[in-house]
Amino acid sequence: MPKYQYTAQNDAGKRVKGVRDAADEADLYQRLRQEGLFLLSHKEKNSTQTRKKIKTKDLADFSRELATLLAAGVSLVRALGIISEEENLKKNHRVIYADLQRLIRQGVALSDAMEQQGGAFPELMIHMFRSAEASGKLDQTAFRMAKHYEKEHKLKSKVSSAMVYPCILGVMIVAVVLIIFTFVLPQFKDLFDQMESLPAGTKFLMWFSDTLVKNWLQIGIGVFIVVMAIALIFRIYAVRLAKDKLLLRMPVIGKLLKTIYTARFARTLSSLYSSGLPIVTALQTGRRTVGNLYIDEQFDQAIASVRAGENLSAALGKIDGFVMKFASTVLIGEETGSLDAMLDSSAENLEYESEMAINKMVSFLEPVMIVLMAGIVGFIIISVITPIYGSYDAIGAGY
Repeated sequence: MPKYQYTAQNDAGKRVKGVRDAADEADLYQRLRQEGLFLLSHKEKNSTQTRKKIKTKDLADFSRELATLLAAGVSLVRALGIISEEENLKKNHRVIYADLQRLIRQGVALSDAMEQQGGAFPELMIHMFRSAEASGKLDQTAFRMAKHYEKEHKLKSKVSSAMVYPCILGVMIVAVVLIIFTFVLPQFKDLFDQMESLPAGTKFLMWFSDTLVKNWLQIGIGVFIVVMAIALIFRIYAVRLAKDKLLLRMPVIGKLLKTIYTARFARTLSSLYSSGLPIVTALQTGRRTVGNLYIDEQFDQAIASVRAGENLSAALGKIDGFVMKFASTVLIGEETGSLDAMLDSSAENLEYESEMAINKMVSFLEPVMIVLMAGIVGFIIISVITPIYGSYDAIGAGY
């Protein structure tokens, strides 16, 4: 029997956390209710070996190949065998797919076999396939998962590719500054040492250049330590929560992130709800795909509100971090009885808006970084040329 790490609430409103054995989420809910506790969220504790998560592109490929083979009448065991024997398959994926085939031969359900792969498969896919096993529509669900992860991969790729050029510009700025300070400015040291007075900007540049040349190893180690310290600090729960909240408040990036988070959640909720999963289970699974701790924390109250009988649209409308029109779209879906279709349509629109927002952000970043690089280089050139021209003027005055 699997173990669940849960967060519950008692009749007095106090939150209680613990670990409990249960057959599934429904069994866990019933066990806690018998003790007067109200389940808010849960996560299964996996005792198997932890494995690297399969990327969204590979999940899409796996789902599409599995769907195609199952739709053609191939048995699940044979389909997994065919997939695991592909020539260009990654070694760790081959091991995982072969283990799935072994477990299914032993009579284990596909969803349970996926669950035993140490976190290689996302919780969303496991829940979807578990629902499909009950309805007998495994091939249709696999096709749905293929489309879901293809769109998720497309959105991630769009964000990554959009940031390539700004990152290149950032690296170029750092490289140009380092070259100027470590190779160019030291050539002027003897000349500037002979001058009686230098502008403040020139003095600072020469001091910084001299410090960088003489202590480059110590500075490099210091920068590495600072970067590692910042990485460790951002792993602290309270810091991550504050950071994720701050990102949503930023002028340009915040609006883009809200659109991306909402699109991601809408797509996940649409897939889960249309497969027949209860809305509470869909919310508990979908919250983990958002990618923002501040938004995730607010789902405890939203799930509790839905359990208490509140409309889904009202509960989602209270979450700070989603675009406002999302709750309105969900409300229309509830009123017309087509919630799954409205969620899918909302996800499509939000993904399109995300692409437009990404393009707008990149078009804004490019000139800003170019101007920044030009400003830095210009300041250095002016600081170097000004005292040289001053010395020429002094020589000319002497004649």
